[in-house]
Amino acid sequence: MHCVFVQIRCRPGTTYAVAEEIALREIHSELYSTSGEYELLLKLYIPEDRDIGKFINDELQGIDGIERTLTTLTFRAF
Repeated sequence: MHCVFVQIRCRPGTTYAVAEEIALREIHSELYSTSGEYELLLKLYIPEDRDIGKFINDELQGIDGIERTLTTLTFRAF
């Protein structure tokens, strides 16, 4: 499994609706509200045989209210 973090910038006033839609899709391991440039931080595990970019595109980009995402891939944990 690939451990991936996605920071999500939402249109003003849509953060809770976006978070609820992500929760309903049950694709995440953890989902946090954050301060700063992005409103949400999503941690998810993507199967090794899945294309990460396509997964993010198919599962997140279509959610109404998402303005931008920043995806961070992880490597070996220490």
